[in-house]
Amino acid sequence: MLGEAETMSITTINMMPRVGFIFCFIAQFLLANANIDALFSEYDYPNVPGAGVAVISDGKIIYERGYGLADIGLKIPSTVYTNYRMASLSKQFTAMAILQLIDAGKLHFDDRLTELFPEYPSYGTAIRIRQLLGHLGGLNDYEDLIPSSQTKQLTDHDVFQLYLKHPSYMFSAGERYHYSNGGFVLLGLIVEKISGRNFEDYMKTEIFDRLGMVNSQLMTDPRPMAHRAYGYTQQGESFQKTDQSLTSGTRGDGCVYTSVHEWVYWEKALRESSLIKPELQQLAFTPGKLNNGSSTSYGFGWMLGTYQGLTRQYHTGSTIGFRTAVERIPAKKLAVVVFINRANASPSEKARRIVDMYAGAM
Repeated sequence: MLGEAETMSITTINMMPRVGFIFCFIAQFLLANANIDALFSEYDYPNVPGAGVAVISDGKIIYERGYGLADIGLKIPSTVYTNYRMASLSKQFTAMAILQLIDAGKLHFDDRLTELFPEYPSYGTAIRIRQLLGHLGGLNDYEDLIPSSQTKQLTDHDVFQLYLKHPSYMFSAGERYHYSNGGFVLLGLIVEKISGRNFEDYMKTEIFDRLGMVNSQLMTDPRPMAHRAYGYTQQGESFQKTDQSLTSGTRGDGCVYTSVHEWVYWEKALRESSLIKPELQQLAFTPGKLNNGSSTSYGFGWMLGTYQGLTRQYHTGSTIGFRTAVERIPAKKLAVVVFINRANASPSEKARRIVDMYAGAM
């Protein structure tokens, strides 16, 4: 029989591989954290537009930090609570609102655009809700329809009127994929019509408030808000405020403001399907289908691909003065968000590099 000392020695030896694994795991994470700071060194100054970064593992934030300034004029630092304009990352929130209405039986994937808006041009008869969600509607880019004399910021209703005045289209619905901001503007109007509520109010009460995203909101003008970042563009050695454009007032395609800290609540809702049924949530991450049966690389508000053979769900956002990106690797339970309030930036490249830093340790 073994003595007590001998038993303890064997136990210690058996634990050594596990202790070594944990030590290596922690070391990898510490190294990754240091590498993120190095990756964002150009933003880590007290006089430049900044960035917000968060790394989420299994629904918990394992790294978050703000760099630089949210407001250069007032010298307000960027923190993890700073609200950035999401640009096209907003589309996944609009898609969620549509899926909620479908979940409630108030809307259906095969509802036609002209059933919802009888005044819409006749080509809308062939456009269904699912095609708008997947950028398969064939709509003209509304940006190309804006008159050269336009000086006032457009609203969603202005975009709708542009489509009424220009009753043409790029291709028949479902024939091919073409990324469409206009399609998501129309989806925002559909949420408003079917719910009978202002789109901003719907998003606040049915998504943000339900998830605890208390400082997140839709905002269509440059008015002050809590923890707000302003957009900038580098011109020579200085940064000029470029916060609003003609298209900054449209809602369904890009005017959600949120922070890297509150994104964890959104990520948790996606993982747990807490806002809609799991089968509907999964459809958001399912490639669209063209009329000929071939698949696209877009779901409902999400770009789809692979990372080292694993499913990758991601999106980017770009608007005057802001660049944003999110990367999700579900098999690793990993999500990375990067928000930047300057036009001269590549958050998607940085987000992918951060995924590389952490994915190997998971």
